[in-house]
Amino acid sequence: MQFKRYGIYYTPEPGALTAFGAAWLGWDLDTGTAVAHPNVMGLPLTVSDITATPRKYGLHGTIKPPFFLADGTDATGLNAALATFCAAQRQISMKGLVLARLGGFLALKIDGDQTPLANVASACVRELDAFRAPPSEAELARRRKAGLSEAQEALLMQWGYPYVMEEFRFHITLSGRLGEHADATRVALEPHVVPHLPRPFVVSGLTLVGEDEAGMFHTIQRHTFSA
Repeated sequence: MQFKRYGIYYTPEPGALTAFGAAWLGWDLDTGTAVAHPNVMGLPLTVSDITATPRKYGLHGTIKPPFFLADGTDATGLNAALATFCAAQRQISMKGLVLARLGGFLALKIDGDQTPLANVASACVRELDAFRAPPSEAELARRRKAGLSEAQEALLMQWGYPYVMEEFRFHITLSGRLGEHADATRVALEPHVVPHLPRPFVVSGLTLVGEDEAGMFHTIQRHTFSA
């Protein structure tokens, strides 16, 4: 399959959280197929409406945000470089994940210190940046609509994305912006997702993903850390 953009994600290992997340979002990264939504009682909106924005990305935490390949590079080289990078990393163990409201949307975030993972994410962004094409003016304009700080603007210009390095906040997005419906959605979702949240939360590898022509993301290959 040909892909137009590539990204580097944390994706959970196959299991209960991965299965529920694929159904909740309606998209399975590993199989590249749509999945029927679960029946979750008490939601203020339909699951399809709640998950419309994050659906195409699948269940993931962004490490190096999606990018177009730079001239003179290809996906084979990127995949090999990611394999080399992962072989030099050690497994990370953190306290756990929690379901939380982040601004107007819901996500899973790290319970406790994210520094070990943030350090790996920053190194990944930096060491694989030769594969990233510079953002277009349209991309820059779209990012700036969020109202970036001076530091975020500098990161956007250097790395093509404003929420990397010191602005990195690991999260696994579960909804679009919900506004007044966010708290009710969280309450309804909690009994379905909280039992599957890992404790400890272990990151033992990273995943190369690709975006197809329809805008949906697919797993290309998982790479395991050295130990």
